[in-house]
Amino acid sequence: MATLRTTPRLLSSSLPTLRPSTARSYATVEPIRKLGVALSATQPPVSEKHSPTINDPSKGENPKTKTFHVYRWSPERPSEKPKMQSYTLDLNKTGPMMLDALIRIKNEVDPTLTFRRSCREGICGSCAMNIDGVNTLACLCRIPTNTQHESRVYPLPHTYVVKDLVPDLTQFYKQYKSIKPYLQRETKSEDGREIRQSPEERKKLDGLYECILCACCSTSCPSYWWNSEQYLGPAVLLQSYRWLADSRDEHKAERKAALDNNMSLYRCHTILNCSRTCPKGLNPGKAIAEIKKAMAFS
Repeated sequence: MATLRTTPRLLSSSLPTLRPSTARSYATVEPIRKLGVALSATQPPVSEKHSPTINDPSKGENPKTKTFHVYRWSPERPSEKPKMQSYTLDLNKTGPMMLDALIRIKNEVDPTLTFRRSCREGICGSCAMNIDGVNTLACLCRIPTNTQHESRVYPLPHTYVVKDLVPDLTQFYKQYKSIKPYLQRETKSEDGREIRQSPEERKKLDGLYECILCACCSTSCPSYWWNSEQYLGPAVLLQSYRWLADSRDEHKAERKAALDNNMSLYRCHTILNCSRTCPKGLNPGKAIAEIKKAMAFS
């Protein structure tokens, strides 16, 4: 299985960096402390200045050339440091979104580049990555038309990297599974049909059910960076509140009890990076505040 590497910190920290003592395999769900590895990168990637720029092979007559610096690391060469690889593209031959640029790089410039993508419509969440310092979806992020501005593309910060721009989200989905993200109910409807809600009850779910689990919010949260083993993070807590707010669910007491500890919920310090970065315009910070309020009055 592929060896994973952590992405570099995109923000400076006063804490000393740690060197991993053991490689971590893909899809590992063992607690990180058992593996003796650090949550953060040992060092930043090698600058693009130390690697040659790969140019667009099919520029037009009047090219509108833009440079993209893309994070690269391969498990096939685990001893090599991650690096920033530079590519130039003619924007006249490239679609308007960052995902269009990455697809064109892979198809026409460098087929070894690896990233996730699927729907291209901001629905699946596959192409979540850090673009120019902001966690977002590549399919929804427009390419800045200013050719003097050089764009930088990284994997989601503070995640283990499978390869290039592909993060390992095993722990993230394990936490999502832990909140039992499905309707729990013993009472059947009287007429045997669907369980009905009033328009007012249904409206409470707006801003919650739209979450696509892209992990942009959780990987932008400093509390999640340092406590990702125990703190559930903004995305999972928003999903948890989606079921706490659902009038049809009958296991609200059990859901609250699972969050009633020092780490799962209360590591949130209302920094609100999550709400600022959400590519769907949702507000995980508000959902977390609503859970805290429900816990306080229960």
